[in-house]
Amino acid sequence: MRNLSILFLLFVANISFAQALRGYEGNYAKSTPREVNVILKEACERGHSENCFELGARLLPSENEKTSALGRSYVQKACKDGGIKEACEMLTGEDKVKGSDLLLWAGVILIGIATLIITRTIFDDEDQFKAQEKLDEGGESGKKVKDHGIVLKYSRPMFKRYVSPVVANMKNKKKIKEKYRRKLASAGLTDYLTTEDFYAFKLFLIIGFPVVFVAVRVFLEETWPLSYIPAIALIGFVYPDIWINGKIQRRQKEIISSMPFCVDMLALSVEAGLDFIAAMTKVVEKAKTSALTEEFEILIKEIKIGASRAEALRNLAWRCELMSISSFCATLIAADSVGASIGPILKALSKEIREKKSSEVEKAGATAATKILFPMMFLIVPAVFLVVGGPLAIELMGGQ
Repeated sequence: MRNLSILFLLFVANISFAQALRGYEGNYAKSTPREVNVILKEACERGHSENCFELGARLLPSENEKTSALGRSYVQKACKDGGIKEACEMLTGEDKVKGSDLLLWAGVILIGIATLIITRTIFDDEDQFKAQEKLDEGGESGKKVKDHGIVLKYSRPMFKRYVSPVVANMKNKKKIKEKYRRKLASAGLTDYLTTEDFYAFKLFLIIGFPVVFVAVRVFLEETWPLSYIPAIALIGFVYPDIWINGKIQRRQKEIISSMPFCVDMLALSVEAGLDFIAAMTKVVEKAKTSALTEEFEILIKEIKIGASRAEALRNLAWRCELMSISSFCATLIAADSVGASIGPILKALSKEIREKKSSEVEKAGATAATKILFPMMFLIVPAVFLVVGGPLAIELMGGQ
């Protein structure tokens, strides 16, 4: 009986408080703005988030910084404590206003770049640029240009025309050449990109990635913070290095996998009576097109234009950056320097390469069990326990 009395008193108190609030609201029209703020503040302090939001919305637009900051604190309280969606959206809107300055500067930079591009397009010789493009792609000898990635495919015409000339006139272009010349050669991109083009690619993506980010943000009507733009620009500058390192690794794996067959065919061709250049030409013609056959083709061209065999082999080792290729080239250079027959040497090299590849395959097979252990522990074993123990757990919980 006592508990019922307490509940009844609480019920009456709540009704009285609600009526008092209605009385306050009814007096809004008769009260001054200061009195309304006092009423809303008292209601907010009692834990009514709606009144906190209303008070904050009234104070936030004030020109007085202290009053505006106080209004913002009330809106934050309504968002955090009451979970009022409108309050949270109002705070997000303020963040958008703060980010508009960054967007404005980005727009100014992009407008400047667009003006530069339009100016160069008007005054540059279009026919001369197209002729240069055909000359650059002529090194492929009519072959289809390989797909080097969608980013490079669509950005190359822009940075090659507008950014590469700027890089070519930079004072530190010699350092750029030294840094990226070997990487481009190892990736097999020397016929597709110069060192200036690659650095221009990096500079172009500093602008390109943020532009894509802003375009996607506007198109999807998302509220992603504009403060991400500097980080995205940094990713754009670093992306070409990550891309080319991955390309080098894939190319090196392709060279290693095709090396046994190519060296075998080279040894057989030399033993059949062909000289070194003719034997290597036969390998390029008969073997499946791969990174190694492309390197052999470059070696043949270098020898035909006047390079010595030793120099061409050193260049091959420099481009590939592989221990197996370096050993192969060093052996042939040593044999060439003493005038020894390369037929038996190539046969021994072929046997050594095959044995090495066989041992690597065995080693990879031996480590496969260890590599699969952790996926089995975290994925397969829990699934087995769930299938086996699930019905038992349900039966125990059901009391059957």
